[in-house]
Amino acid sequence: MTTESVAPTTTTVDIPAVVRRVRQTFATGRTRSIDWRRRQLQALERLVTENEPAIIEALEKDLGRKPFEAWFADIANLVAETRDAAKNVRKWARRRYRLLERSQLPGRGWIEYEPYGVVLIIGAWNFPFVLTLGPAIGAIAAGNAVVLKPSEVAPASSALMAELVPRYLDNDAIAVVEGDGAVSQELIEQGFDKVCFTGGTEIGRKVYQAAAPHLTPVILELGGKSPVIVAADADIDIAAKRIAWTKLVNSGQICIAPDYVLADARIRDQLVDKIKAAVGKFTADEPDGKPIVNRRHFDRLTTALAATKGKVVIGGGSDPDKVTIQPTVVVDPDPAEPLMTEEIFGPILPIVTVQSLDDAIGFVNSRPKPLAAYLFTKSRAVKERVVKEVPAGGMVINHLLFHFATSKLPFGGVGPSGIGAYHGRFGFEEFSHAKSVLSKPSRPDLGAFIYPPYTEKAWKLARRLF
Repeated sequence: MTTESVAPTTTTVDIPAVVRRVRQTFATGRTRSIDWRRRQLQALERLVTENEPAIIEALEKDLGRKPFEAWFADIANLVAETRDAAKNVRKWARRRYRLLERSQLPGRGWIEYEPYGVVLIIGAWNFPFVLTLGPAIGAIAAGNAVVLKPSEVAPASSALMAELVPRYLDNDAIAVVEGDGAVSQELIEQGFDKVCFTGGTEIGRKVYQAAAPHLTPVILELGGKSPVIVAADADIDIAAKRIAWTKLVNSGQICIAPDYVLADARIRDQLVDKIKAAVGKFTADEPDGKPIVNRRHFDRLTTALAATKGKVVIGGGSDPDKVTIQPTVVVDPDPAEPLMTEEIFGPILPIVTVQSLDDAIGFVNSRPKPLAAYLFTKSRAVKERVVKEVPAGGMVINHLLFHFATSKLPFGGVGPSGIGAYHGRFGFEEFSHAKSVLSKPSRPDLGAFIYPPYTEKAWKLARRLF
């Protein structure tokens, strides 16, 4: 795994020229064709399936990802969603007629879905393919032209996308530009019709600010501290295995990873013991710990771990030479310490003891709204209460992460965890402008009574009608 190398901090690409070329292509109307959209989606599916070994190799270089995890997280979801979009894009793009009020008759009203124009997608390093090419599915399905900016923190993946996209997709309408944050800034300054950014909340704020002078609408897929509430009646065996597994995937470097657990005091010790057993089983072949993407993130994590006031009950070790950290569980850290105030994005799991469901809900709601919230319970009443009382971008009950893997539900944040949502039809609609169209006949002119001069009779008729 490469830990310090990144894509070039500058780019030799003429960014204004690239954006101009893509704009000119969109202006021809080519991308509005449903056949074009379907062909591009089918080509994107082939890009992924025909280059699976190369994608797995790039993810191993960038993130130390195991082949199964690479396929499961970055490839399988991408293929399934692309296939779903290619199958349904014609249906999604149909105008949707609406039944008008009596006062609007005669007439017809409908929603016409039209593409925004040229869309910029700034991807993330932790799942570089699915978080760069994934949003492009909705953008292409909606008929937009697209500029992709992969993350420079995953250089092998960025380079592979830059190589493959022109080979498979319409390069005059879909382009890749590599580089760092300065390149992203220059791209945003071109005044795109929509920007989609996936990454941390602080960088998301900067993207939002950069887009504001152009009044560019944005989709921000950010992060936050996603809680797991484990109720006293939960299936502890299942909860422990699922929490441990999802915290270990990609070394915990996932925006919807379980960031901390709120465990009922009655089952806290049992849960900790079972998580310890699950971690031991799942990482038996990783004696050096879990790989971290680079030294900067390694230092951030080890500094937070060194500052904890909680009890380290699993792991705690790290290797700066190999840039690895042992899977670590910290019981009852101080709520004000970095492990509990900053998104962890690593294989460290705080477990906080709570005395009741009221305490758990109050704890979550006293903090910024998370991208995801998780609950383990057998009780329907507990389930309904948490669903209704805990705001979050999305929620999963008795599992974690899987709401990202379906095209049938929107994925997105709320408040500081993000703006907008995509996946499946929701992605198509997010990258489309829903234009209202009202069509009326010229004759007969049944509304002539609203023209001046206004008579008492006309006013009475208007009151009855409107």
